[in-house]
Amino acid sequence: MRVLSLGGAGAVCQHATRDLAEFSDPSTELRTGFEQIVIGDYNVAAAEKLAADIGDSRLKVLKVDAEDYDGLVKTFKDFDVILNGLPWKYDRAVTRACVEAGVSGLDVSSEEDQWDYDAAAREKGIVFIPGVGATPGITNAMARRAADQLDEVDEIQINFAAFRCPAPSPGLLITFLWEFDPDTEERLYYRDGEFHRVGPFEGLKTVHFPGPIGEQEVCYIPHPEVRTMPNSLGAKAVSVHGCFPPHAMRLARTMLESGLYSKEPITIKGTQTTPLEMMQGLLIQLPESKENSLWAYGLVVEVYGRRDGREVKIRLWNRHPPMEEWGGPAAYYKNIGIPLSIGAQMIGRGDVKVRGIVPPETAIDPGIFFAELRKRGIEIHEQVEEYHVVGNL
Repeated sequence: MRVLSLGGAGAVCQHATRDLAEFSDPSTELRTGFEQIVIGDYNVAAAEKLAADIGDSRLKVLKVDAEDYDGLVKTFKDFDVILNGLPWKYDRAVTRACVEAGVSGLDVSSEEDQWDYDAAAREKGIVFIPGVGATPGITNAMARRAADQLDEVDEIQINFAAFRCPAPSPGLLITFLWEFDPDTEERLYYRDGEFHRVGPFEGLKTVHFPGPIGEQEVCYIPHPEVRTMPNSLGAKAVSVHGCFPPHAMRLARTMLESGLYSKEPITIKGTQTTPLEMMQGLLIQLPESKENSLWAYGLVVEVYGRRDGREVKIRLWNRHPPMEEWGGPAAYYKNIGIPLSIGAQMIGRGDVKVRGIVPPETAIDPGIFFAELRKRGIEIHEQVEEYHVVGNL
């Protein structure tokens, strides 16, 4: 089998590529790994450096231009699984190309238009899973595990703390800014059969994340789980709250309060731009925007429902090795890249039975997924609380 690690030399996806090399060896007893791992990247030099650094003979390098849709389709036909680690602006094109090529795949983020190809994917007999990172990704499997233990799911609360700097790469800077942009329409929560749109920094609450992240203030963040889980898990209410390190949150709030999210044209020293474009250009160049004292990823999912007529609260959270052990920034990136690799390996092994464009909570078996995460040092913990009136006979 052949897997294409698309954008495989990037800040996030290089860790998916490394994980594929370490954990998908076809010479093992099960013989279910990949015989060839191809790093598909526009930056050939970075891909070749990564391949040399890993030192696995199965690794090959292929120049891939994500702007060339026909080229994507032609390339994909030579592979069994497509692992997409490109920025989210390419999600729709990659999904469409996988469907046209008839090749299963997954990506690290998600874009609403991807679901338009569900029927075509099912007709082709393939599966494509948007959003298999930390969140969405691990959190979806956490919610699925909790929902599977309940007769009714009343509410799913997803909380994350993405402890990384604002601008480690152009794509991640765009993601950071988009999540607090007042014009972002996808910032929603679901309750009482309706989606409710909210603004940036609304829904503030405090969440304790085990480990060095500790107690943090989180707010509503635009995430696809809000749209998928009412149907996939039958939840009556779904919300996603999140945060970045305190200095990044202060930056986002200052930009919001100062009008720096504006898309209205302005002229600076004879150059026409917008406040948002100016800030993007500034932040991607400032060394301070790439610094962070703690690199980590905290996830807490709380699911409320009923089982055997009793009220139940199930809380799940993650633990991963500290940055001192995982290599500084890698303590953030591995939490995204490793799940992506595991998902690709599950598709390759046949662990994913469904077909179509499906969310992680529908496609991924939490038991298999969590066992694989644990092999890599990422643990999922669970606490179950049951409530009932005492004294009843």
